[in-house]
Amino acid sequence: MISAAIHGFILAFGLILPLGVQNVFVFNQGAMQKRWLFVLPVVLTASICDTLLISLAVFGVSAVVLGVTWIKVTLLVAGILFLLYMGYTTWKSKPQAEAAVAKSISPRKQIAFAASVSLLNPHAIMDTIGVIGTSSLSYTGSAKITFMVVCIVVSWMWFFGLSLVGRFVGKLDQSGKFLLVLNKLSALIMWGTALYLIFSL
Repeated sequence: MISAAIHGFILAFGLILPLGVQNVFVFNQGAMQKRWLFVLPVVLTASICDTLLISLAVFGVSAVVLGVTWIKVTLLVAGILFLLYMGYTTWKSKPQAEAAVAKSISPRKQIAFAASVSLLNPHAIMDTIGVIGTSSLSYTGSAKITFMVVCIVVSWMWFFGLSLVGRFVGKLDQSGKFLLVLNKLSALIMWGTALYLIFSL
C-alpha cells in the first residue's frame, strides 16, 4: 500500500507539473483576482474535474466513454470552441492595476472555463486514461484505492498552491506588465491546444 501511495504521488506530480492550459488559467486567475478567496471557484472546479477524471480512469469508465465515436467528437468540438473563445478573450484583456480587477471574470464564467480546460483538455484526458488509468491496473483492492486517492490529493494540493503563487506574483506585479505577457502566453497555449484538437478530429 505504501508503494502504491509513493507511485501515485510521483506519477500525479509529474503529470500535473508541465505548463498547460489548465495550469496557466489557474495561475492567471490567482494573479488577477483582488482577493485569493475570489479564485476559489476556479481552484475547486479544476480539482473536482481532476478528481472525476482520475476516478473514471481508475475504474475504467472513461475508456468506455471515449470508445464511442460520437461522444469523442462532440467533446473535441466543444473543446475547440471553448479554447478559441477563451484564447481570444485572454489575448484582448489588459490586466493593469485596477483594470485587472475590473476585467476579472465572474464566478460562473470561472467555473465554466475551468471545467472546459479540465474536462475538454486532450492532454489531461490522455494523462488520466493513458497513464494513471493504466498504472492503476497494477493494483487491486485497498492498494488501488490508495493509489487513486493519493493522485487526487496531489491534484488538489497543486491547484491550491498554484493559485497562491499566482496571487503572490500578482501582488508583486503592480504595473500589470507580467500579467499582460502571461495573458498572451496563455492565449497562445489555448490556441495551440485548439489546433491540436482540430488535427485530432
